[in-house]
Amino acid sequence: MKVWGRRIGFVLALAFLVLTFVNASWLADSPRGYVKLVAHRGAHQLFSHEGLERDTCTATRIEPPVHDYLENTLPSIAAAQRLGAQMIEVDIAPTTDGRIALFHDWKLECRTDGRGAVRDKTLAELKALDAGYGYTADGGKTFPFRGQGVGLIPGLEEALAVAGDKPLLFNFKSKDPAEADLLLAALKAAGRDSVRLGDGFYGGPEDGPAARMRALLPGAWVFSKDSATACTKAYLAAGWFAVTPEACRNGTLIVPLNYQWAFAGWPNRLQARMAAVGARVILVGPYGGKGGMGLDLPEQVGEIPASFTGYVWVEDIWTIGPALRPAFNKRNRANRRSWPRHSMARRAARD
Repeated sequence: MKVWGRRIGFVLALAFLVLTFVNASWLADSPRGYVKLVAHRGAHQLFSHEGLERDTCTATRIEPPVHDYLENTLPSIAAAQRLGAQMIEVDIAPTTDGRIALFHDWKLECRTDGRGAVRDKTLAELKALDAGYGYTADGGKTFPFRGQGVGLIPGLEEALAVAGDKPLLFNFKSKDPAEADLLLAALKAAGRDSVRLGDGFYGGPEDGPAARMRALLPGAWVFSKDSATACTKAYLAAGWFAVTPEACRNGTLIVPLNYQWAFAGWPNRLQARMAAVGARVILVGPYGGKGGMGLDLPEQVGEIPASFTGYVWVEDIWTIGPALRPAFNKRNRANRRSWPRHSMARRAARD
């Protein structure tokens, strides 16, 4: 019995050494390029995720503001660019006059002084609203952006003009495949070559607008929650055996900041495997954390491998951009003084 135990132990140890060797990151060449920051909603007001539910109004639980940028607006997109974002994520909403607005919520009551569904309005009606009306950091005692957001809900064409050649990541909020047709038609009408510029498209179920956009625009980066989850789970199971699963072909792999160790060959060999099948890799915030999906504390920048050249999902580009690349510190002196205090408060709220 002891002899068999030693034999089994030897086989397991040998298998461990072999798997470790074939997945050794240091044996793979460092990929060319640089890490790419994806600014979620551009520069925006962060909010508490504690007890967050599907219909929770996030504008009523923002942190005390350190800047005046509101999500999905033109100033927000421009600020994210200045702060070091290589890609900016925006939410799209079709309007009744066949246009596309940039807006996150399904209804207007949370953020604006309007009422009803966003998709039941014309673009002109949305522009007449105050996009900063509902934001408060103190339970409704004060509304720091009220009266400042009239006209800030942009149309797609305006956003494209501000973004220029900077890639955008378009988020489909609905399950309707027809929204992919509408978006692509608007992009083509604006003369935008999304494949060349590196735009991305995501959201909805796999059989919704993501699948439709994948069929309409071959070669574009398209993913859904379902497809990204399938690739990630499959690689976690098969990657240690030097197998790149079919679910990752032209797909998207999600790596949480606190689970990098679980991904075979991280970072160099994993990136080589994904590149070989046309897949993208996104490094996101800690799984199970109290923040949003992306990075939002300066110390998290130190956890990004130096050789990682994929995408990093950023919740707070105001903090992360300058922390990663000081040359992009475009905050004024008052902002810089308040920033350490602001970050300390964010950490304290999560303890």
